[in-house]
Amino acid sequence: MKLQLERSDGLNTFTAYGEGYVSVNGVRHHRNLAVLPDRLLPDWTQATFETLRVADFELLASLDAEIVLLGTGRQLRFPSPELLRPLLQAQKGLEVMDVPAACRTYNILMAEGRKVAVGLLLL
Repeated sequence: MKLQLERSDGLNTFTAYGEGYVSVNGVRHHRNLAVLPDRLLPDWTQATFETLRVADFELLASLDAEIVLLGTGRQLRFPSPELLRPLLQAQKGLEVMDVPAACRTYNILMAEGRKVAVGLLLL
């Protein structure tokens, strides 16, 4: 699906998503990644949802973001509370959703000038 939001120059915006991929600024990505308005973290984790580790969330907690979105693949799944501890300790807001919803929500929050990061599980 193509997304048609106005793009702020120089900021990362999701421009499309589909089965097994997302496009950021027109470039397709087929592997897990984290996205912030000013940078991309390709291969944020090699994990699937079932193999996520605390270290994956420590990296998300270290990002310059007030709100962290987690896209858990094609369906919404909630990680165990133990995995989320780094985000709680860093006092980061977390929203868990499927990948399409995470892409749309990120675009809206980014366009509002919010400090947002999204980690996407595409594997």
